[in-house]
Amino acid sequence: MKQKQNSAYTAPALEKGLDILELLSERDTGLTQSEIARALGRSVGEIFRMLMVLQDRGYVSQDPLSDRYSLTTFIFEVAHRIPIVGRMTAIAGPAMRELSGKINQSAHLAILSEGAVLVVGQTTSPGNNVLSVRLGARIDLWRASSGRVILAFQPEKEVKRLMKDVPVPPGTSASQILDELSAIRAAGIEVRDSFVVKGVVNISAPIIDHSGLAIGALTVPHIERFDETITFEKCKAEVIVTAVRLSKSLGGQLPEIN
Repeated sequence: MKQKQNSAYTAPALEKGLDILELLSERDTGLTQSEIARALGRSVGEIFRMLMVLQDRGYVSQDPLSDRYSLTTFIFEVAHRIPIVGRMTAIAGPAMRELSGKINQSAHLAILSEGAVLVVGQTTSPGNNVLSVRLGARIDLWRASSGRVILAFQPEKEVKRLMKDVPVPPGTSASQILDELSAIRAAGIEVRDSFVVKGVVNISAPIIDHSGLAIGALTVPHIERFDETITFEKCKAEVIVTAVRLSKSLGGQLPEIN
C-alpha cells in the first residue's frame, strides 16, 4: 500500500475504505474479514462496516465457500473511465490485437501512475508459446522499457521530480538515467534486453499525444522461437507502425525512428 503522508485534512472512514482496497489489490487469493482487520490494525467491527459498503457498491465480493473478500473488476472499469485512459485503450485494443496476430508476439500498453508503470492494455500471442505481462500490473519505473520510453518524451524537470519521489536503482546514477533517456529520445524507440526475464528483448515505442509528450508506451517483450518465420526486424517495424498509428489517432506524431 502507498505510504500515508501527513495532511492537514483527514477523513477516517474514507481512509479505512481505501486501505482495504489497496490491501486487497496486493492479495491474489483474497482475505477474510479477520485477516483484513489484523493486517490494517483495525477492529473487526470497523472492517465489517467498510466491507459491507464496498460490497454493496460492487468494489469487493465475498467467496461464499471461503468467506474471503477479493476485489472485483469494477475498480478497473472505474479507472478506464478516466478520459485519456479510456480513449487510448479503446483505440489501442484492436490495433494491438492486429499487431500480435502479425508478429506472433504478445504486446502491452502502459502508462505512468503514481511513480510506477501501470499496464492498461494487453494482448497475447496467437501461438502456443506465450510470454505476457498481466493486465493491471504495476512495474518498477526505472526497470521497465515502457516507463523509460514514456519518460524519454517528458520534460527533464518532470523526470528529475520523479527521481526524487522514486529513487533510481542501486548502482545507477541519475546522470546515467538521463543519458539513457536522451539516447532513447534520439532513437525514438528502445530495444534492449528485458530487465526481468533472460532471453527476452523489449521493443518499446512511445504513444505521443497532441502536446508532443508521451502519454503511454507500446511494448512487445519479444521471445525467439526455434521455428519462427517472422524476423525480429519485422516485429520492430510493426511495433513502430502501430505506435505511429496510435499517436496519430490521438493527434500526435512519433519522432523519426533511427
